[in-house]
Amino acid sequence: MLRLVLPKGSLERATLELFEDADLAVWRNSDVDYRATIEDPRISDVRILRPQEIPQYVAEGLFDLGITGRDWIEETGSEVVSLGELAYSKASSRPIRLVLAVAQDSPAQRVEDLAASGLRVSTEYPDLTRRYLEKRGIHADIRLSYGATEAKIPDIADAVVDLTETGGALRAAGLRILDAILTSYTELVANPAAAQDPAKRHAMHQLHTLLQGALEARAKVLVKLNVSEADLDGVIALLPSMKAPTVSKLFGNGGYAVESVVPKREINTLIPALKDHGATDIIELPLSKIVH
Repeated sequence: MLRLVLPKGSLERATLELFEDADLAVWRNSDVDYRATIEDPRISDVRILRPQEIPQYVAEGLFDLGITGRDWIEETGSEVVSLGELAYSKASSRPIRLVLAVAQDSPAQRVEDLAASGLRVSTEYPDLTRRYLEKRGIHADIRLSYGATEAKIPDIADAVVDLTETGGALRAAGLRILDAILTSYTELVANPAAAQDPAKRHAMHQLHTLLQGALEARAKVLVKLNVSEADLDGVIALLPSMKAPTVSKLFGNGGYAVESVVPKREINTLIPALKDHGATDIIELPLSKIVH
């Protein structure tokens, strides 16, 4: 039913892992194959292409559904329908930022300080950069970069527009961020005509539910424990949960069994605290999906 295009390159591995976690495993003959399959009745065709191209191909109707970054949607000006952000990138769950940066010793303290004639800017996003600068009355010689953009200062460019997650790579290259142009999330996008088709739109939302559920489960774990009646209230007070912990009476006078879904980032302090408050037989279990 749906023709799907997934990103090749820096997002490729993280995307394939997400689809695996969502029980939508992507099968292909080799790691360099651009054609793939997903054994799901909602997906008829799968391609793996550069994320720079995906917004345009989806907008043109070559594919019904695709995964790409907001940065490339804005750069290409493609008319697509966003079905929602997917909180993952090549190495983390953080979004990436597209920033304007200059050398650490540059006298420029604001973007407007770059308005002098002859400004050279190197970037992989020439159209987005041009629109951003022209809005501020700045005309520049914008040069397309094919990588290692941060290395272009000072010999080749006076400023760069580049992606960063933490800013660490730019600082290591001796650069200073002047402004953030946009925050870019990975997005699930659809062709506008396909999104109007009731059957296709329903299938799209079902796939989005699986992907989002897999992402949310990565940040949570299930904790199960036993506790006496005397210690029950103290243990419950410690437990975060999505709604409320589940409490079941154990057979006989054995106390209570308690389970709750909790943030994974808190588990290292939570388990010892639960034990200190009388919990026993504590089990931590991973989750596959959380669907609200």
